[in-house]
Amino acid sequence: MRAEGEGSRFLYDSFDAANARIEANERVLAERWAALDFRLGQIDQALERLERRIWVGVYGVAAFLLAQGAEAVIAAATR
Repeated sequence: MRAEGEGSRFLYDSFDAANARIEANERVLAERWAALDFRLGQIDQALERLERRIWVGVYGVAAFLLAQGAEAVIAAATR
């Protein structure tokens, strides 16, 4: 900013406009960064939920196979 009495205001107006444009771009960039961070957090949570579901499925299949094996052993033992 200029002090009073230091030359014409027209010498500094273009710089003020450039600074305002830079500040506006910085605010837009900050908002975009916050939105990106929020979206990445949502994606991370979705991946964690998906991983949990996959492991539940794997454990379910393993439990089913163990139950079938136990049933086969019991059926063979009772003959």
